[in-house]
Amino acid sequence: MEKIVILDSGSQYTQLIARRVRETGVYSEIVPYNKVPALTPDIKGVILSGSPASVNDPDAPRLDLTGFRGRVPVLGICYGAQYLVHAAGGTVAPCPKREYGRAVLHVKDSRDPLLAGMSDASTVWMSHGDTIVSCPSGFRIIASTDDVPCAAFRLEGEPVWGIQFHPEVHHSVEGPRLLENFVRTICGCQGDWTEESFIETTVRELRERIGGDKVILGLSGGVDSSVSALLLQRAVGSQLHCIFVDSGLLRKQEFEQVLASYEGMGLQVQGVRAADRFLGDLAGVTDPEAKRKIIGRDYIEVFNAAAATISDVKWLAQGTIYPDVIESVSVGGPSVTIKSHHNVGGLPKDVKFKLVEPLRLLFKDEVRRIGRALGLDPAILGRHPFPGPGLGIRVLGEVTPERVAILQEADAIFVRALKAWDLYDKVWQAGAMLLPVKSVGVMGDGRTYENCVALRAVSSVDGMTADWVHLPYEFLAEVSSDIINQVRGVNRVVYDISSKPPATIEWE
Repeated sequence: MEKIVILDSGSQYTQLIARRVRETGVYSEIVPYNKVPALTPDIKGVILSGSPASVNDPDAPRLDLTGFRGRVPVLGICYGAQYLVHAAGGTVAPCPKREYGRAVLHVKDSRDPLLAGMSDASTVWMSHGDTIVSCPSGFRIIASTDDVPCAAFRLEGEPVWGIQFHPEVHHSVEGPRLLENFVRTICGCQGDWTEESFIETTVRELRERIGGDKVILGLSGGVDSSVSALLLQRAVGSQLHCIFVDSGLLRKQEFEQVLASYEGMGLQVQGVRAADRFLGDLAGVTDPEAKRKIIGRDYIEVFNAAAATISDVKWLAQGTIYPDVIESVSVGGPSVTIKSHHNVGGLPKDVKFKLVEPLRLLFKDEVRRIGRALGLDPAILGRHPFPGPGLGIRVLGEVTPERVAILQEADAIFVRALKAWDLYDKVWQAGAMLLPVKSVGVMGDGRTYENCVALRAVSSVDGMTADWVHLPYEFLAEVSSDIINQVRGVNRVVYDISSKPPATIEWE
């Protein structure tokens, strides 16, 4: 399978580059800048990502491109472009003022294949503190902006390009065209990475990797674990044993509903009730990371106990997707760990099983397309994402059975109303949070001092970025009234209008 390798130097935009390349129908793979793979026939081109570092820093990322230069096309983006210039003896220096925001790109060489079909005054997005001051011999400038003389260059006699703007972000209007020019025209990729090809390749790899071993998979009722289950079922059939754990942190009546939703899919599913275990271990714990670690540990221990009833289990399958990985652990560059996900950073080191994660490098929208191609039930396919730790990270502060019950009732009212108002499918993810604060209220002419619930609804494509949804005031008024009137212990409802970044979708 043809692919584009993206060498990650720590930019938070790296995953967006991967998305944009995949949108051209070509598979992309992110690898750390200091773990450059050997050139293989399937690698058709290389993209160098941006970085928070300066090429002039003594500890800045240094890329060994000897295996690729002159053999496959190379495109440097922002830091990647500056590194190419710096390594060849050119000058990169701090900007008089940081170049950040929209700029107009002026194409100097419309015949260059990288800029083919682009307008002469295209809006692009700049985000850098350094800039290319002078290019070395052989580096020909092919585009500029009013403030950046060398916005794009081409190395004469070699398929190497560099750009100082970010084509991967939506602010760069013709960025997709530029990336498609590089991937399809310059690298010669056919664009044959489709849902069907992913399924075929993944099923074959799973079958080869797992062999005749047995696999257990933790189902959640969500899209990720369900698609993982269908892929594994297609690969190893009855060797797959699914386990669905009632942690006591699920939505109202979710345990029964999820088990029922898998009827007719041919999956072997074992339901395990373990609410007392999880809630007992969470008693008195308020730190968000500590809660995630406890929930992750308990999942594994419950899986161990459930797996003990199945002989010779060797593999633990998970529905880990790419945003989980990015937020939990660095992909190799100096990116920051934002929070541990129960199925990535929250797993203990003494896991008894080998891990298999069929969706680890996919974004949420890609997972949905794979699920649709596999024939997944639309009711499951359209479900909002739900965090692995469940309501344990939506009950802020201490998690108790009483506080979980309050949140379950409030959340059920919110989700039910979204569906009744025909808003559920227009929202990417929604849920209620129980805050660790109380406030004064008045009910029935009497003073109350009760809990506050925060409602959260966001729009997104892949979970890497998200914006709050402008729900109708009338809808919010109805939901607020219903929660306060029907859920004992709540006297105030607020709506979260924070976007990601700077906030995350979940509060913990």
